[in-house]
Amino acid sequence: MAFWVAPNIEYYEIDPPRNPARAPWARPSPDVQNFSYRDYGNRVGFWRMLDAMKRCNMRGSVSLNVAVCEHHPEVIAACAENGWEFYSHGTYNTRYLMGMTEAQERAVIQDSIDTIKKHTGQKLDGWLAPALTYTDRTMDLVAEMGLTYVCDLFHDDQPGPVKVKQGRLTSIPYSLEMNDTIVYNVNLVSPRRYADILKRQFDRLYAEGEKSGTVMCIPLHPYLIGQPYRMAAFEEALSYITGHDKVWLATGREIAHHFNTHYHAEFAAAAQTVGEAA
Repeated sequence: MAFWVAPNIEYYEIDPPRNPARAPWARPSPDVQNFSYRDYGNRVGFWRMLDAMKRCNMRGSVSLNVAVCEHHPEVIAACAENGWEFYSHGTYNTRYLMGMTEAQERAVIQDSIDTIKKHTGQKLDGWLAPALTYTDRTMDLVAEMGLTYVCDLFHDDQPGPVKVKQGRLTSIPYSLEMNDTIVYNVNLVSPRRYADILKRQFDRLYAEGEKSGTVMCIPLHPYLIGQPYRMAAFEEALSYITGHDKVWLATGREIAHHFNTHYHAEFAAAAQTVGEAA
């Protein structure tokens, strides 16, 4: 099994430009309550999450709103010092791709490439659209501009090739079911129950991985997982997973690179054959 943890390190503008397709806040602007709740993640929750992951020898793959590089450079520095990967989650989590022109969308992707390179020295390889918003061009554009994997498709427990006009793009299993936003804000479960969910997910994928390699991802948000009463259960589950043999503690980039090097062509050919048969 390949196992990766994807902290979403985000910045929400208190009064962002309006998008006609989606309102960024539930309450009228300025929504101080929801802004400050998310701001807690970068000020406080992140550091608790970082410490727990360090104790379990688990690197993160940061789903990054790249504006955080300017707003909270201390967070970026801490991630870089611990060998974490950075991939793009757009500029702000309050600016959406929906409704953009091709030129505007290219500019967002290029800004992510340039900003991550400038502040971390890393090449940008991965993409998760801001607030899970995209256009019918997004996959083609990120591949054309040199990225190698996306997290926006929730269709499998293994990596798979994404058909694009040019370049080579792979879908890496992310997860909505394991995502602390869904678990805590939608399903309203307890921290203890979340730990149990993570362990059960791992146990099943670990067993299935004996015959065919699987991928497990835990997407996190510091303003949620970093709340004091949630940390012990999370660290217990993380320690349980990382304590097993035959688990590759990887980053998204590492999983994508391994798949692209060894399996992408084979999977793509098989998909082509199935498509022609259909």
